[in-house]
Amino acid sequence: MAAFTAERSGQELVEAHAETAGGLGHEEVYVVLRGCALFTLDGVQREVEAGTFVAVAPHVHRHAVATEPHTAVLALGGPPTFEPSASEWIERARPHVHSDPRRAQAIVDELRAARPDSAGIEIAEALLAVGRGERRVAREIIAALIAREPGLARPLADHPDLGPLLGR
Repeated sequence: MAAFTAERSGQELVEAHAETAGGLGHEEVYVVLRGCALFTLDGVQREVEAGTFVAVAPHVHRHAVATEPHTAVLALGGPPTFEPSASEWIERARPHVHSDPRRAQAIVDELRAARPDSAGIEIAEALLAVGRGERRVAREIIAALIAREPGLARPLADHPDLGPLLGR
């Protein structure tokens, strides 16, 4: 993420580049926050006003200059792939832990298939154990996880279902 400002019209906001030419291969989204900018995307020019989003694929050569004084542009970039966090599955499973344990287990199984090395699997299994009333099993799973990854102790302490198992 970066922000670019231009005090005068004609001043460069986004240097000419393509993310595949020595860049990180990021997709980028530019948001004109204030003023107006002339974007050139693979040779095609487009004047963009405040409040407009410009999405740019990694291979597209891009450049932008201010066409109004005091123009501001926010740039957001990242890899063109999205890898969801294990919490995406955990939060999908949580509402079903008590009401539909089979559905919750199926969601956890999706997590296991998609992210087999994720610590989130153990968190999800502990959550399922709580749903089955097996608090001791859940406590053991969480204790083993924290012993292996101590940095998880604090976030798990705040978890509404698992935090109480930590005895804090």
